Amino acid sequence: DAGGTILFEASDVTLHDISSAHPSVSFTHNGERQTITADFIAGCDGSHGVSRPSIPGGVLTEYSREYPYAWLGILAQVPPSTEELIYAYHERGFALHSMRSPEISRYYLQVPPDEDLETWSEDRIWSELQARMETRDGWTLQSGPILEKTIATMRSYVADPMQHGRLFLAGDAAHIVPPTGAKGLNLAVNDARLLANALAAFLIKDNEQHLDSYSRDCLRRVWRVQHFSWWMTSMLHRSHGDAYQHQLQLAELEYVTKSTSASTMLAENYVGIDWV
Repeated sequence: DAGGTILFEASDVTLHDISSAHPSVSFTHNGERQTITADFIAGCDGSHGVSRPSIPGGVLTEYSREYPYAWLGILAQVPPSTEELIYAYHERGFALHSMRSPEISRYYLQVPPDEDLETWSEDRIWSELQARMETRDGWTLQSGPILEKTIATMRSYVADPMQHGRLFLAGDAAHIVPPTGAKGLNLAVNDARLLANALAAFLIKDNEQHLDSYSRDCLRRVWRVQHFSWWMTSMLHRSHGDAYQHQLQLAELEYVTKSTSASTMLAENYVGIDWV
């Protein structure tokens, strides 16, 4: 709308002089090497992009946690079986029912991180989903052709600070959350909102205050969401062989579903907290 240009399929991206007043980005597009010199660089290139590694060593403090389970995810050509998102805690492991469109549904199953995807036939996937989501009132999951299946490992990660010189990290380039809390995109949008406001204040009013505090402002929400995502993940995934952990999870689930205060806390974090 503003007349800008978006270049897709750029490769060999390299950042230069990010600590200077005029950083630049070089890349290859349509077989030609190009360079863009800018006032600022927004590193929104994901967890495997070049932005974060371009920050000099010793600047970042990195926090991470690996989880001992993964999600087997499928995209199925079947209408959602319910209008509600379903999180299921079962003795065989976690399961999730979610929606993509009136005709397409997304489902997930907890599996070990080293699980072989090829051992999961369509029949096995639907049978396992039915078992983990079966309810006493007779509700059943509708099945259909599977369009896509993947296995995704789960981790938490935070880079602090989220800025260096004229480079500002946003989204997965700066932080990762396990998908249980459904907060990854929310965090990325909040980063973009704060960065846009900070850049506008600098360019329009020559006010650097919000640019200087960008990382601190973002990380307040990042760590709140990190805790919520860890909590949801820990509560809903079965740690096989750990009977003590299982009883703790049952107690936590009962508290969340029966206490107004606890369910309000979950809802507030799931939807988004205004004061963070």
